[in-house]
Amino acid sequence: MEITYNIEQLPEVAEKILKVSSTKTLLFYGEMGAGKTTLIKELAKQLGSKDRVSSPTFSLVNEYQTENDYIYHFDFHRVEDEIEAYDIGFEEYLQDNHWIFIEWPDQIKNLLPEKKTKISIEKISNHTRKISISF
Repeated sequence: MEITYNIEQLPEVAEKILKVSSTKTLLFYGEMGAGKTTLIKELAKQLGSKDRVSSPTFSLVNEYQTENDYIYHFDFHRVEDEIEAYDIGFEEYLQDNHWIFIEWPDQIKNLLPEKKTKISIEKISNHTRKISISF
């Protein structure tokens, strides 16, 4: 599934992603500045989180609370090998049935679960993005 959108349409896009996703593990692919974190902010809002969402580039993981669930937001851009993901207990996060949002999943491709939703974001212009959703 592909969707082309602008920033004003972001709430509708996030709603659609949550509706079609068959899992609570979402992988975000795209170049730096494509809009991965911006989309994650909207997804967290749609899920009911009132927390301030930001990229966990240096901490590797941020935790956000919703009314009755948690969101774990990972950014593996700076990870040099999968051992770093093991060191923060990544596999333990996957054992719970909470939302998992992963930016730069290629850095830990051998650790990714079988059931996941892949979201690829392409920057078309300053205001337009195209996402491809696959399972």
